[in-house]
Amino acid sequence: MTLHHDGPTAAPLKKLIHGQIATDHGIIKSGLLAISGDRILYAGRADHFDEPGFGDDDLQAVNVISIPDGHYVIPGLVDIHNHGGNGGDFPGGNEESARTAVDFLHKAGTTTLLASMVTAAPKDLLAGIGLYAKMTDEGLLAGIHLEGPFLSHSRCGAQNPAFLLEPDLELLAQLIQAGQGHIATMTYAPELPGAAELVDVLTTHGITPSVGHTNADAATTLASLDQARDGLDSTGFDGTSGRPTVTHLFNGMPPMHHRSPGPVAASLRAARAGHAAVELVADNTHLDPETVRMVFELVGAENILLVTDSMAAAGLADGPYMLGPSPVTVTNGVATLDATGSIAGGTATLLDVIRRTVAAGVKLTDALHSATVTPAAVLGLTDEVGALRRGLRADAVIVDSELELVHVLRAGVWLN
Repeated sequence: MTLHHDGPTAAPLKKLIHGQIATDHGIIKSGLLAISGDRILYAGRADHFDEPGFGDDDLQAVNVISIPDGHYVIPGLVDIHNHGGNGGDFPGGNEESARTAVDFLHKAGTTTLLASMVTAAPKDLLAGIGLYAKMTDEGLLAGIHLEGPFLSHSRCGAQNPAFLLEPDLELLAQLIQAGQGHIATMTYAPELPGAAELVDVLTTHGITPSVGHTNADAATTLASLDQARDGLDSTGFDGTSGRPTVTHLFNGMPPMHHRSPGPVAASLRAARAGHAAVELVADNTHLDPETVRMVFELVGAENILLVTDSMAAAGLADGPYMLGPSPVTVTNGVATLDATGSIAGGTATLLDVIRRTVAAGVKLTDALHSATVTPAAVLGLTDEVGALRRGLRADAVIVDSELELVHVLRAGVWLN
């Protein structure tokens, strides 16, 4: 079949994209992605495609695109730790602001994301959770990530210490009820009194526990990760991968020392065994590129979650911003808390993170795996998103040879 370049259009419902395709099985040079409505019908070698309704006689009813040599069609990206972008944010709990962030992030190639909140007053957490539960029901979000409030004072980072709490099961029950089944992950410090009971409640409700903002030693960290994994396995929820995660590894925790290995060593050990997945904010601010490459070589892409930890300034210029209740200033693309100078989230998109991960020496296929397949598995969405495969939602991103954004397709609709 000879394909022509027709450019993205809103209609028709059938689409053929011909070019270099990134699938579960690697890069296909002469590939083809076939879409009908909001679903993928085919992703593979162009010369193997034979689908009724896509014949030469039907091309007038098909949006046909042939992308240039060197470009890639990659899966829609999945970010499980994201606080906003383009001036909009999630911690503030404002609907207009949140919708601004979601629209920007979708158009930036992150077609599946959690709304990440930060530690705040309980009433503000409950209001924000209610809003994001509604937006999840609308299909704009894949759920909610609560980064706190049960975190360590000594490793609070940009979290407001005034609102940090020891695990409170009554408050947790209120948060879970407000989430209406849409709280996907929760960051907690395992050394806090009551953390074991907290993990039990989270796993019972199918919520993935995520170790972070912690001052725990290695033994405490590993024991808590093991407890979380056992709990997720025993409850049998389809909505999780059956293993816990670690929130922005290396950040919000003590550095590893040869006589005090701490949570970093325990997390790497658990990830290497496939018992946990570790987040990396590979934006060249949170982590040195050599650290990113080292972790990929140590634990493998299937145990890594590339995330942005982005806040309202993502996609915008330097200047003053807010992260929840806290003032933040962005200078040379680095967001820091006005009060303490701590890093206060990221300003990169997930596509930016992938590009910088590849520049660090990680294979493109591995970087993509950690930004699509692994996070989709954590969310229990491998039958819906995270790959270019028959039956999945038609989410795809076209990038050029430098991995710069060209076009985004979400649920079969061109966003740009």
